[in-house]
Amino acid sequence: MAWSEQDVPEQHGRVAVVTGANSGLGFETARVLAARGATVVLAVRDEARGASAIARITDAAPGARLELQRLDLGSLASIRTAAAELHESHPRIDLLINNAGVMYPPRQTTSDGFELQFGTNHLGHFAFTGQVLDLLLPVPGSRVVTVASVAHRIRASIHFDDLQWERSYERIAAYGQSKLANLMFHYELQRRLEARSAPAGRGTVSVAAHPGIADTELIRHLPKPLQGLQAAAPLLSQDAAHGALPSLRAATDPSVLGGQFYGPDALGERRGSPRVVASSKQSYDLDTQRRLWAVSEELTGVVFPV
Repeated sequence: MAWSEQDVPEQHGRVAVVTGANSGLGFETARVLAARGATVVLAVRDEARGASAIARITDAAPGARLELQRLDLGSLASIRTAAAELHESHPRIDLLINNAGVMYPPRQTTSDGFELQFGTNHLGHFAFTGQVLDLLLPVPGSRVVTVASVAHRIRASIHFDDLQWERSYERIAAYGQSKLANLMFHYELQRRLEARSAPAGRGTVSVAAHPGIADTELIRHLPKPLQGLQAAAPLLSQDAAHGALPSLRAATDPSVLGGQFYGPDALGERRGSPRVVASSKQSYDLDTQRRLWAVSEELTGVVFPV
């Protein structure tokens, strides 16, 4: 039987932080978790849009426990502030869902000078996770869910010789690098979590997910031919509510194991019901994972407590 949002178990008493929760996959993820009783922190860059998202979720689920947290993943200063504020407002976090992202923009840089896609999608989430992970570690069954993409297979490589695309910029390859980095971060984080002396089955785990081809605001920077192709071929994609299901399963299904990767089950993983899938061969390269982790610590100044 296909896994759906009705399969999400009760979440009362749990605290979930969802980045980029004002629209698309993040909004749908926050909506379902709130409807199941979780306290959901919408960590967003645009507070006005975040407030609008809270109003929409409350309309659908009266009594939902929702909070707004400003977080600009393109600013290490904003990330530090958000992490500090979460420490003040929440003694524990059960679920951290690293969902926010940008895709295929013209070349831009973050406030810290990182290429926008790598800086936001990977380095921003790396820094944020490292600064709030101590709120998850004592919580039995807590999870870090990293939202990746099928694009980690498309012209993707970790360009250590030019991580910020300063010599030349190819937006599709740059996005592929950022999504490959997401998966490598996920696998290395799980290895580090496993090394902790936590009771079997009760420690924090890292899980990854991808939405297939989902119709969200991310497509606004797609090259025109690809936008036309997607519009003309709805059978190749799915809406945001279905695209969020792999993230929701990774976050809540009791059978999930650390290190797993969830995606749609239809041909090409473009759409369908969420299941465990495999990532690209290069995503499993241990040396590259460890090197990327070390470089990410150096660039962000964030050292993890694991």
